[in-house]
Amino acid sequence: MTTELNAITFKAQHNPRHRFQNLYGLLSEDCLYQSWGQLNKQAAAGVDGITMPEYQQQLVSHISRLSEALKHKRYRANDIKRVFIPKANGKQRPLGLPTVDDKLVQQGVSQILQHIWEADFLPNSYGYRPNESAHQAVESTVLNLQYRGYGYIVEADIKGFFNNLDHDWLIRMLKQRIDDNAILNVISQWLKARIKSPQGQFERPQSGTPQGGIISPVLANIYLHYALDLWFEKQVKPRMRGRAMLIRYADDFVCAFQYANDAERFYKVLPKRLKKFNLEVAEDKTSLLRFSRFHPSRKRQFVFLGFAFYWAKDAQGRPRLRRRTAAEKLRSSLNEFYQYIKAKRSIKLNLWIPQLKRKLLGYRNYFGLPDNSRSLDRLYSYVLQSLFKWLNRRSGRRSYNWSNFKQMLMYFGIEKPRVGKRIIHVDWY
Repeated sequence: MTTELNAITFKAQHNPRHRFQNLYGLLSEDCLYQSWGQLNKQAAAGVDGITMPEYQQQLVSHISRLSEALKHKRYRANDIKRVFIPKANGKQRPLGLPTVDDKLVQQGVSQILQHIWEADFLPNSYGYRPNESAHQAVESTVLNLQYRGYGYIVEADIKGFFNNLDHDWLIRMLKQRIDDNAILNVISQWLKARIKSPQGQFERPQSGTPQGGIISPVLANIYLHYALDLWFEKQVKPRMRGRAMLIRYADDFVCAFQYANDAERFYKVLPKRLKKFNLEVAEDKTSLLRFSRFHPSRKRQFVFLGFAFYWAKDAQGRPRLRRRTAAEKLRSSLNEFYQYIKAKRSIKLNLWIPQLKRKLLGYRNYFGLPDNSRSLDRLYSYVLQSLFKWLNRRSGRRSYNWSNFKQMLMYFGIEKPRVGKRIIHVDWY
């Protein structure tokens, strides 16, 4: 399977107009076993209620059955289980949970699509790609704005992208590189699969791809590659008087321009471009901002991937682009840690303090970038205060003073988070 995928990548790189055939035949038994090794074994069950450990107990028979169904083209996509998870703004995000069968096939198809389009994706696309990360997108944003002379920012948000992705447009985009109706039919099945709500009702979607599906990230990248990235590179930039830049992570993107009239023209035409693909900008989250080293201010900022970017002067009085955890994200994180500690306070410490440590480590791994030590310190101090408060309310008497509280932190290895090193990999735009 790996050899065949590498051959696909080689062909895609050396023949940009080639349309691949016989891709469906790659969905063999070996492919399914490889897909199994790449799946998250802790993932929630789909509509059939079969968990990953239960599926693993009869893995050989399940994969043999699924392989035969694919071979004879009897495979049919199952219904999708919809669940809701809370968002930072108090709303809920819908997730779609496929069955394990569908996850295996989606993982295989996702690998095929990734190896085809990886040759086509532009360097400014960072989301859900091998060897690309949100940190690299953030670092490229910082260094390009710092050294390339951009003075205006257009920050935009696509309203409900995963719910409004147009199926017909997506199939047309896939046909740019795929000449295999069998594999296109499988993808269409996933797009049209019925969704079961928490109330037990079924609906068949007319647009969108469920967040939570393994195939959704690569389909989203392909859709925005044609709808946004190529358009910006081939149509927008050549018409600009000065430099222009777009950096995108999945459906989250930011654009920068050297001159005001270039930024204004793009700001006006962007909604029209997205509307062509049945997408629209969220007006309350879309704006044009004067953003320059000559106007340093913490109040003049924009938010991208959870970080707020702003200009400030360094120790030598020179303007530097800084970043910190966005205020809304920091507030939601503080509240999340507070509610977690409050809910767990009566349970034995060794059953939940290690998980709290992992949560702090996860926060540090993402937000622990240079310039953001103050936000890290604020969260760490708040977590300690909340922990000290609720542990001392577990009973009628005080459980800890600061001395033995610090000993408890040392025992569980909870340390003050430190910022990491600067990311080296940067693309210039």
